[in-house]
Amino acid sequence: MAAEWLRTEGQTAGVLHSIYFAGGCFWGVQEYFSRVEGVCEVSCGYANGATQDPTYEEVCSGYTGYAEAVCVAYDPAVVCLKKLAERFFSIIDPLSLNRQGMDVGTQYRSGVYYTGEADRAVLQEVFATQQQRYDQPIVTELLPLERYCLAEEYHQNYLKKNPRGYCHINLNSL
Repeated sequence: MAAEWLRTEGQTAGVLHSIYFAGGCFWGVQEYFSRVEGVCEVSCGYANGATQDPTYEEVCSGYTGYAEAVCVAYDPAVVCLKKLAERFFSIIDPLSLNRQGMDVGTQYRSGVYYTGEADRAVLQEVFATQQQRYDQPIVTELLPLERYCLAEEYHQNYLKKNPRGYCHINLNSL
């Protein structure tokens, strides 16, 4: 579930914050955020579904309610939540319901899942700013994180392991 990450660098210890993004296939979203300065760790998983410990096949069935998502652990002294959310909107189509790139299905919906009210306020501001760019309503979810389950190991850092693997995100946009 939602967890704060603890890190130690040399003599300095700090608490990392976490935010959860669903933006289609999680391989590209993970790779994209792993390249952002201030992001310390990114995991692939499944967010806000109804079952315990789903498998990829169960999530793809559409019956679990999960979205493919990533947990982004970041150092707020280096990068703020607002900047991360703005970067997220630069790699998704917020008007596309249950689809990103060639990936179609409820598991590929876009969403931002937060763990605290302070984060919700920041994210609402970003969503409002993004909405001003469009005539149609944004369909990207903004919800509290209810559940996050790690995806299978073969999904973790997939594009690092398979550099020519499928990705719907322009990773050169950083």
